[in-house]
Amino acid sequence: MSQRIEIKNHQREIHNFRLRLALCIGFVLLLMTALLARFLYLQVVRHDYFKTLAENNRISVIPIVPNRGLILDRNGVVMAHNYSAYTLEITPSKVFNLDATIEELSSLIDIQPKDRKRFRKLLAENRDFESLPIRNRLSDEEVAKFAAQRYRFPGVEVKARLFREYPYHEGTSHLIGYIGRITKKDSERLDEEELLANYRGSDYIGKAGIEQSYEQELHGLTGVEQIEVDAGGRGVRVLSSSSPQSGNNLILTLDAKLQQIAEQSFGNYRGALVAIDPRNGEVLAFVSKPGYDPNLFIDGIDQQSWDELNNSPDTPLNNRALRGQYPPGSTIKPFMALAGLHYNKRTAGYTISDPGYFNLPGSGHQYRDWKTGGHGSVDLFRSIVISCDTYYYGLSVDLGIDNMHAFLSQFGFGEKTGLDLDGEQPGLLPSQEWKQRRFKQKWYTGDTVSAGIGQGYTLVTPMQLAFATAVLANGGVAYRPHLVREVENVKSGERKPLVTEPAFTVKLNPDHFALVRSAMTAVTLPGGTASAAGAGAPYAIAGKTGTAQVVGIKQGAKYIESQVQERHRDHAWFIAFAPADNPSIALAVLAENGGHGGTIAAPIARKVMDYYLLGKVPTPPALPASGVAPVAPAAVTAPAEEETEND
Repeated sequence: MSQRIEIKNHQREIHNFRLRLALCIGFVLLLMTALLARFLYLQVVRHDYFKTLAENNRISVIPIVPNRGLILDRNGVVMAHNYSAYTLEITPSKVFNLDATIEELSSLIDIQPKDRKRFRKLLAENRDFESLPIRNRLSDEEVAKFAAQRYRFPGVEVKARLFREYPYHEGTSHLIGYIGRITKKDSERLDEEELLANYRGSDYIGKAGIEQSYEQELHGLTGVEQIEVDAGGRGVRVLSSSSPQSGNNLILTLDAKLQQIAEQSFGNYRGALVAIDPRNGEVLAFVSKPGYDPNLFIDGIDQQSWDELNNSPDTPLNNRALRGQYPPGSTIKPFMALAGLHYNKRTAGYTISDPGYFNLPGSGHQYRDWKTGGHGSVDLFRSIVISCDTYYYGLSVDLGIDNMHAFLSQFGFGEKTGLDLDGEQPGLLPSQEWKQRRFKQKWYTGDTVSAGIGQGYTLVTPMQLAFATAVLANGGVAYRPHLVREVENVKSGERKPLVTEPAFTVKLNPDHFALVRSAMTAVTLPGGTASAAGAGAPYAIAGKTGTAQVVGIKQGAKYIESQVQERHRDHAWFIAFAPADNPSIALAVLAENGGHGGTIAAPIARKVMDYYLLGKVPTPPALPASGVAPVAPAAVTAPAEEETEND
C-alpha cells in the first residue's frame, strides 16, 4: 500500500489569506464609510432639524394667556370683570385610570355629581391631551390638601386661572352675553379665520352678546415664555418671554342704573324694552325679560340648570328685544299718518265719521273699531290721540300696500337695524311680491286693511320699533343704533370713540312731522290713550299705545280679555320720545300678554324716562305681579278674518 504525500502550496495560501483579509478590510471600510456618511448626514445636513428637536426637549414654550378686557357702562360701572381662583384640573391622556383617579381625588376634595357631569361634558367636547377642570374655585385649605398628596396623582394639577363674573346677573344677560370654554367647533372656526395661534393656552371665548360680538377686542394678544427644563421636565430658568397684551376695555352706551330700573319695572311681566338716544344712536337700555344668569355658563352649565332654562315656559334664553317678532298693533299709526300726508291721501283737516266699524267696499267684510259705537268725527290728529281703527282702515285702502311698504321701509321696518349684536331678526314688512313668494297667493285688499293697524302679516322686533321711533323723534335723521361707545386700550389708556355719522335720512315734510308729533304728545295728555302714564310729567312726552293680537277672533265676535286664556291675551306696546320738542330718549316697550299698552307698557316707559331725564328712582314694587303665562313670538301665518284693537 502506497502512501500519498501532499505538498502544501504556501504561495496559494498566502494569496487566499490576503484576499480574505482584503475583503474584510473592504467590508469594514464600507461600514465605516456608511457610518461616516450617516454621521455627516445627521450632523451636517440635518443639523438644524436635530438642533431644533434638542432645543425643544430642553426648552418648553408656554403661552401666557392675556387678561380679558372689562366691560363698563357709560359712567364707568363694571358690568363684566375678571377675578383669580384655583382650579383642580386633569389631563386625561396622562391619567391611567380616569374613573379611579376621580374617586381618589374626591376623598381629598369635595367633588359633587354636577362637577363630574360637567367634566364628562367637557371631555366629550375637547381633546384628551387638554387640561380640563374637575373642580373650580378651590379654597386655600383644599389647595394645601392636594399639594401634600400631589405625588399620588400624575396628570392632575392645581392651576391659578382668571374667571369672568357678571355682577348684574340676569339683568344684562341678553346684552352682555357670556363666555364659555372653547369647543372643537370654536377651534375649527378660529383656524379657518387664522386666529387659532392667538388662542394657544386660552380656555374661553365669547359665546353670546357683546362678549361674542367684540371677542377680538376683548381677548387681547397671547404672550410666550421660553423655559429651560431638566430631564424630569422641571423648569430650571426662564430664557425669554414676551408679555401678553391685555384685551381692550369696552365702554358701553348703556346706563347701568337705567338698565336696572327698566328691568325691575316689568315686575313679573315678560317682555322687552329698548331705549335709544335719537341724536346719536346710542342704546341707553336694552332689556329682555326674563333673562338668565350668565355666570352659569362660564365653566360649562350643569345639566339640571340647562334643562330648567331650556324647558322653562317663560323661554328665558330667548332674546325678545332682538329676536322676538310681534305685530306692532297701533304703534304703526303715527307712521301710517305720515304716509297718508306724504302721498296726499290725507290732510290735517280731512275728517271721517266713525260709526265703530269699516265696511270694505265690494267685499261684504266689516272691520270693527276697538270702541263699540265708534268715535264720531275723527281727523288725523284725533285718530292718533284716541287710536281710531276705522280711520286707518280707510287710509290703508286709499294708500295701497305698495305705498305703505315703500314709505314704512324708509324707517327700517322689515330690515335689521344693524345693532352691534349677533342674531338680530328683520321682522316682516309685507308686500304683494312677498305674499306671492311665501304663500303662492295674490294680495287682497283685506290684507291691506289688517296691515293698516299693524296686524296681519306685519311683524317687528322691539329693537326695530325703537329704532323707527328714534328716527321719527329725530325728524327723519337716522343714526345706526350701537351698544359700544368707546374702546379703551389698556396699555396706553387711549380711548377710541366709535364716531357715528347719520346712516340715512327720511325726507319728512316739517309740517307733517310737527302735526304727528303734536298728536303723539296729546296721547299722553288727558283724553289720550296713555293719559295715566303722562299724568304730572314735568316734560312733554310724545307717545303711542298699541295692542297686538296673539290669536285671531271670529268675525263679529268681541274680544273679552277675562274670557281668554292668559297666554292668548294681547301684547301691550308703547312707543315714546321725550322731551317731545327736543328728544334725548326714544323707546319701545313690549309687555307680553299685558293687554293694554296705556295701562301696562306706558307706565314702564314713564319710569325709565323719569330716571333718565330727572334722575327719579321709582318706588318698588314697580308693577304688580301679572302671573300671566308666556307665549312664543308670533309666527308668520295667514291673518284672521278680522283684526281688533284695544288700546
